[in-house]
Amino acid sequence: MNIVVCIKQVPETSDIGWDSKTGSLIREGVEGILNPNDKNALEAALQIRQQHGGVITALSMGPRQAEDALREALSMGVDKAILLNDRIFAGSDTLSTSYALSLAIKKISRFDLILCGKESWDAMTAHVGPQVSELLNLPQLTYATEITIHNNSVTIKQKLEDGFKILTSSLPALITVEKEINQPQIPSMESIMNAYRNKEVQVWTNEDLGADKTHFGLKGSPTQSRKVYIKKVHKGKVIILEGKPDEIARNLVQILKQKGLV
Repeated sequence: MNIVVCIKQVPETSDIGWDSKTGSLIREGVEGILNPNDKNALEAALQIRQQHGGVITALSMGPRQAEDALREALSMGVDKAILLNDRIFAGSDTLSTSYALSLAIKKISRFDLILCGKESWDAMTAHVGPQVSELLNLPQLTYATEITIHNNSVTIKQKLEDGFKILTSSLPALITVEKEINQPQIPSMESIMNAYRNKEVQVWTNEDLGADKTHFGLKGSPTQSRKVYIKKVHKGKVIILEGKPDEIARNLVQILKQKGLV
């Protein structure tokens, strides 16, 4: 069972800069962490490998500092780590990112399953997993809280707002996982040191993907954010009504009528 897990490094803080010219977050110099939802995807892959064997490859796209997220994945126990890193990838929206990831997965070639966290904590679009599956023409099973592999098929329990659904698909397939699926393990200090000292993170550029460069980065992104702002919350005026209960009730009803609330 060969598994590819798509992961992302996200900012550790929400207080990050914004480039109004490119419509992109300014990530340089901002401390990053492994996206928490992706830890659940990594743990799910480790549990599947424990039952069915195989190789787990962690795949990410980002600046060189994103290598730290891949090192953490290696410390958790994945077998291989690949970073897509090239200036031409900068400013990619979800579709451009998914395009690059899909090309890398094709280059990996041997895989039975692709796992992704439900969404990233910085953008929270939940786009990348489904877009990768479409680009690779694979079945997609989303919001999984349980995964079961049997022969050449996979079954998940899909989280819904008011219950759950059982979905089954043939392999290969792509699954996005919910945080409820497991409790990610905490790597030992020995595993962390080994991941940094003895493990390799392969770095692939756009040349390694061998595709049309116009699909990468800002130029290859059909969507851009034009403005980011913090919503201002205005507190309403507090009115204290005085008098006898029946008088207060009449005054309250009158105020509500004036505001069109009754």
